[in-house]
Amino acid sequence: MNSVLRLLPRPLQIGLTVFLLTIVGAPVGYVFLGSVNTDLAVAAGEFWPERVSVGNYVRIWSTVPLGRGLANSLLVAGTVAVTCAAIAVFSAYVLVRHRFRGRRTVLRALLGMQSIPGTLLLLPVFVLFATIGSSLGVPTIGTRWSLVVTYLTFGLPFSTWIMVTYLRELPGELIEAARVDGAGSWQILLRVVIPLSWPGLVVAAIFAFLLGWNDVLFASVMTDVDTRTAAVVLQVFGAAQEGGAIPPYGQMMAAAIVCAAPVVALYLAFQRYIVGGLTAGGVK
Repeated sequence: MNSVLRLLPRPLQIGLTVFLLTIVGAPVGYVFLGSVNTDLAVAAGEFWPERVSVGNYVRIWSTVPLGRGLANSLLVAGTVAVTCAAIAVFSAYVLVRHRFRGRRTVLRALLGMQSIPGTLLLLPVFVLFATIGSSLGVPTIGTRWSLVVTYLTFGLPFSTWIMVTYLRELPGELIEAARVDGAGSWQILLRVVIPLSWPGLVVAAIFAFLLGWNDVLFASVMTDVDTRTAAVVLQVFGAAQEGGAIPPYGQMMAAAIVCAAPVVALYLAFQRYIVGGLTAGGVK
């Protein structure tokens, strides 16, 4: 993007930047302005509120179980992110630094798994967990751990590929020097590879976190009233307001802003790691 901008005259650079910012920021700005406006004004198509009020942000906590949904989302998405990053770095280290039969097949399988639409696996996953629950006599459907395992199924292949790409760029001399000093494989991984892999680990963790945070399809099937994530709570809230009187548009938009805030904060906190992790492998 920077190279493209350098090829354009200064006025075109400013115009293109403003255009892109408008496309991205206009919907977010409309949702935010609607969240501080009245329901009647939003329904009438009013963009700028005549009187700014934060009442919608106060009322949403009693209108819908948003607090419980956020807690469930943080617990599920956080567990998925940490587990994906931990397993991915161990798996990627083995795939990158060791040669064994079937190594290329595993790499190709990880890549191929990304092409399978998650929608096709909804029914098989539900039937699998229901069968396990009835066979073992333990609750599966409606639990948080079943949702975590489901997200790991989709998040691990991608997280592993991210770490494979990143670890390929680590200098092999560092690992060889550690071996010369007498370090074993576990010591090399824990004391050399992981400290140097933070950008890749952060990217892998954040992508896995977003998978668990944004999903509605699996969360709506695998959870119950007590274990619903924030995305499902928003969906149920919106569906319950269809028809009848004017829906509480302001509260819906306020709830959307609240649910998006943790992701934005996460990105701002780890921005420099994300940029470094995403550009790994881009320069040879």
